[in-house]
Amino acid sequence: MDVQRKAAVRRVLPGIAMFAALAAGAGALTGCTGGGKAGGGSDAKGGGNQAAPAQPGKYRSLPSPCRAGVESKRLKGMLPVPDTLPTPQRDQLYAGVADPSYDGDRHVGCRWNAQTPEETRLLSVVFERVVSYDRSVTSDDDKARQVYVRRVTDAHLPFPSPSPTPTPTPTSSAAPPAAATPPAAGAPAPGASAPAPAAPTPTPSAPVELGSRVLEGLGTEAFIEDKLSPAGASAAQSRTVRIVFRTSNVIVTVEYSVQPALPGVVPPSGETQDRARQLAQALVERFNE
Repeated sequence: MDVQRKAAVRRVLPGIAMFAALAAGAGALTGCTGGGKAGGGSDAKGGGNQAAPAQPGKYRSLPSPCRAGVESKRLKGMLPVPDTLPTPQRDQLYAGVADPSYDGDRHVGCRWNAQTPEETRLLSVVFERVVSYDRSVTSDDDKARQVYVRRVTDAHLPFPSPSPTPTPTPTSSAAPPAAATPPAAGAPAPGASAPAPAAPTPTPSAPVELGSRVLEGLGTEAFIEDKLSPAGASAAQSRTVRIVFRTSNVIVTVEYSVQPALPGVVPPSGETQDRARQLAQALVERFNE
């Protein structure tokens, strides 16, 4: 009996050992596979919670404001000088004077000054490249727009809004004709022609003042300021036009001032603004190259 029991045990043990080995292998395989899934899921979840930082702004550097878009022909129109001015002095004037800058890739400017017996004209161009120090929160473009909005607010200008749709006027029934009244004494009888009123004497029209406003079609967004100094008995009125526009993460400021030598002479708003705006448009094209 013992011999038979021992033989049966010897037959069962190999099967149990093989089954245990297979179970252990399957468990190890499952553990490896499950571990890979858990690890991948954890990484994917962690990566999903982290927003990708915004791309840097379009512009990584700034051009020279003394040369960018400020052509010699345009400068001569904005800054006329006497014909008697020697050529070396004329070239030096139109070359401009660069503003001091501690970082030429962040803030640069240039200035011009032209004087004639009739007037003095000043021109300045400033480039400012805006950079966001935390692009995970704010992009360079968004940061530049925040700076631009502050400039518009300081200028006390409203933001452009869509024009309201005109409301149609309801039609009403025609009113009955009024009863005829007899002509007053001395008035011409019906059918007689009344004397034509005298034509008003034409008066000279005042120069058109365009004023400060938001501009359309200049860079990403832009506005213009037009300021005329108060009139005085002995001081001439100077006009200063300032245009500020944004293109991506760069803000450009153009300031053009005309100071007549004699009182009573007022620089025209339209011409002064037009010259400044043409220069601003040329700078937009320079940045878009």
